[in-house]
Amino acid sequence: MPITTCVFDAYGTLFDVAAAARQAATEPDFRQLQGTWSALAEHWRLKQLQYTWLRAVTDDHCDFWQVTQDGLDWALEKTGLDGDPALRERLLALYWQLQSYPEVPEMLRALKEGGLSTAILSNGSPDMLEGAVSSAGIEALLDDTLSVESVGVFKPDARVYDLVAKRFGCNTDEILFVSSNGWDAACAARYGFATVWVNRGADPVDRLPGQPANVLPDLTGIPGLADVT
Repeated sequence: MPITTCVFDAYGTLFDVAAAARQAATEPDFRQLQGTWSALAEHWRLKQLQYTWLRAVTDDHCDFWQVTQDGLDWALEKTGLDGDPALRERLLALYWQLQSYPEVPEMLRALKEGGLSTAILSNGSPDMLEGAVSSAGIEALLDDTLSVESVGVFKPDARVYDLVAKRFGCNTDEILFVSSNGWDAACAARYGFATVWVNRGADPVDRLPGQPANVLPDLTGIPGLADVT
């Protein structure tokens, strides 16, 4: 069936998760980040994701803001930057204002003009996602923002992917799911979505039962895959 609905992961896919550390490193009060911001951002993101997986497996759910803070605390200690409460506060504040990748507005606009429904499906809590969408100025280009908080478990639990068809009243094979996380794209493919892995880092494909149908270096090719160009 033709694609009727395009659904995007949020963090790392539409929004640049390294932007908070990168921005803080340019500010005079946090010059200590200039040589370490990239490592900090990488550690922060990895621990954030690992904590979601572990909490899903152990049935010990909390919202994404908690794992974001826990991941940052681990990363700050790992990089020897845990002695500055002001730095922690600033990084967390910036996480609510993450920059979108530059191609995002035009890509979403093309999908909307092509008559497709668009949405976010994210581990993020509703208030975090609202802040990111508003900061990026893309509210009018999205039909909905779906959060795992409505089912109380993180991705890749199938109950999260179930949210899309329930919301839009479409068949699974009408949905194009886009994620920068290889594991997310793989699990969504196994679930039954047509999938795109946005592989900005040119990483190897994850060795998982599902495989993404498409691999792109960024989001500019999404309208073409959705057949709206």
